[in-house]
Amino acid sequence: MTVTDVIDRTGWGIYNGGMSDEMKQNLKSLRERLTRFALSMDVEGKMQRRAEIEKQMSGPNFWKDQAGAQKTVAELKKVKSVTDPYGEMSRRFEDCEVLLQLALEEDDAEALKVLEEDVASLSRAVDEYEFKAMLSGKYDVNDAFVSIHAGAGGTESCDWAAMLFRMYARWIERKGFESRIVDSLDGDGAGYRNIMMEVNGPWACGYLKSEIGVHRLVRISPFDANARRHTSFASVDVVPKLEGDIEIEVGDSDIRVDRYRASGAGGQHVNVTDSAVRITHIQTGIVAQCQNERSQHQNYATALRVLKARLYRLEEQKREKELASLYGAKGEIAWGNQIRSYVLQPYQMVKDHRTGHETGKVQAVLDGDLDDFMEAYLLRKGASKGDAASKGRRVSDKEK
Repeated sequence: MTVTDVIDRTGWGIYNGGMSDEMKQNLKSLRERLTRFALSMDVEGKMQRRAEIEKQMSGPNFWKDQAGAQKTVAELKKVKSVTDPYGEMSRRFEDCEVLLQLALEEDDAEALKVLEEDVASLSRAVDEYEFKAMLSGKYDVNDAFVSIHAGAGGTESCDWAAMLFRMYARWIERKGFESRIVDSLDGDGAGYRNIMMEVNGPWACGYLKSEIGVHRLVRISPFDANARRHTSFASVDVVPKLEGDIEIEVGDSDIRVDRYRASGAGGQHVNVTDSAVRITHIQTGIVAQCQNERSQHQNYATALRVLKARLYRLEEQKREKELASLYGAKGEIAWGNQIRSYVLQPYQMVKDHRTGHETGKVQAVLDGDLDDFMEAYLLRKGASKGDAASKGRRVSDKEK
């Protein structure tokens, strides 16, 4: 017997007067939401894949291929990031069902009160994972490369790039993700001209893609002896870390490879040999470079992976522009767009210009409190996709 069966058979009018209808609706809604979550995240398929991977890992020769084994373990971690939360939410839902039956059988008002609290807590958990269901892009679940580039303005912009790097590093810590610097170039006097880090964690790319664009800072400059207000810009780029079945083909004739001596701190392999690598895609002019690995070969492999990811995102942008042209939607992900302003003087506010979301808690944002901005962007992006799909269906119907 399901929760809904029990509710429909007994009704909740026996408890606290008018509570029955609300409790009915809450429990029915929870069941429906869990079902939608399972379908949207392909929980059944991921459970099957999890069983396959675990069987593969139990084999005697699994760890002989260390590189392949690590990729398999990483895949299992991503699969479990969906199946484990769903399993936990399902168990909690079953507990609510049992508690409901006990409350009805024993005519126990205290058990009903506990049930209300459990249902509210479970509803919040489902909220969180419904949000993750919006991260439905092909590579949203992947790890990511995040690049920050200082704009014009010398020391001011380089310092702003360093502030953004710190902001994302704090956000990564909050999420329990891992990161490492792949490439960096110090600014003149402070901060970075550019810095790139690899971010490893479930849905890292899906979350961080909301940060692509130009970020604007307004503050009293700590580098200005006259304490004047300055405006600084820095751009953020995010691409997925692609493993295995990368769809972008890059031939030797398509690229130019430059090798040079790495600079900055990094151990004995830095400043000793020409180990740093810069790869330029000749047709598009897209550049990727790496200097923080331990050998030239490793730097080349990482730089090539970043280049392929950037080329992949370029193709995605082209497709988005085509859809925007077809359905009249405005493209949102465009290099050079000012997406967010951080104002420290003459007042304090952070505002996202795409969604209108804003807050006066500037220091909290700079300390990595970014989830509200990311959620607002993803909600708006999801609504835009829904509108475009709806328009597309109407166009198709007219053509018929």
